[in-house]
Amino acid sequence: METRGERPTGLRAAVERRSATPVVFLHRLPRWVLLAAVFVLLVIGMAGTGWVAAAGLLVLAAALGWFAYLNWPALDGSGRILRLAALAVLVGFALGRGIGRF
Repeated sequence: METRGERPTGLRAAVERRSATPVVFLHRLPRWVLLAAVFVLLVIGMAGTGWVAAAGLLVLAAALGWFAYLNWPALDGSGRILRLAALAVLVGFALGRGIGRF
């Protein structure tokens, strides 16, 4: 995931290398499978209760965070802010569902 001719090093290179196989696997799946998985996790998170709901939202947040990390160098400022806001909202709702506030 090179951008602007730069080669990633350190942690980023390791994460990109380890992520290559899962990303290719996800890319080969039909689009409806990923859409259905996101929908199921959202339904579990919003309709479920307690830590089951929190787990569904946290899994979704982890996937979003993973993709955001992989795409970070290619994003502009507004894209980065949007992804951080989405992560904050998902984690906030997950914590709220986990402690019974929402």
